[in-house]
Amino acid sequence: MKTISVVYFSNMGHTRLMAKSIAKGAEQADGTTAHLLQITGEQITQGRWKDESIIEQLNQSDAIVFGSPTYMGGVSAQFKAFIDAASAIWFQQGWKDKIAGGFTHSGSPSGDKQGTLLYLVTNAMQHGMIWVGTGEMGMQENGVNRLGSWLGPIGSTPPDFSGGPVQVDPGDLLTAELYGTRIAEAAKKWV
Repeated sequence: MKTISVVYFSNMGHTRLMAKSIAKGAEQADGTTAHLLQITGEQITQGRWKDESIIEQLNQSDAIVFGSPTYMGGVSAQFKAFIDAASAIWFQQGWKDKIAGGFTHSGSPSGDKQGTLLYLVTNAMQHGMIWVGTGEMGMQENGVNRLGSWLGPIGSTPPDFSGGPVQVDPGDLLTAELYGTRIAEAAKKWV
């Protein structure tokens, strides 16, 4: 049984919907289980992130998918605090050779989401992980990879401050689901 963990921060709920789609896709691969691990502001005390149960689950996983909304061209502060806390694992190379991936969402079509994905790739490379891209051609008729990202799935939803239900473009969710399956299949081949 391969274990895929999707660790993410979501403020408005869009990134959470993408994380759920990735986990759904991962579990469609035979012999795979997926865990959703949410980073929250409450896990940060005096500027330091800490949640040993999340770290333990990530340590036991065959693949880790990192997700954060894109804020001002990069990951959220809450997610950055988690990444900084994981540097203790980096010192021991505890995630070396695990499969890695990442995704992001923002309110505009570009939103400099590539900056977020590049940060997530750099973090994974520093950990010695094996990064997996989307593997999907851009702008498919069914909406898959409609925004043309190959590093990892990206989503875009225009801001809506009316308090209505959180929605993500169906093509972005399908891209995330296919990515989850791809991550799981890569973990089965690699690990």
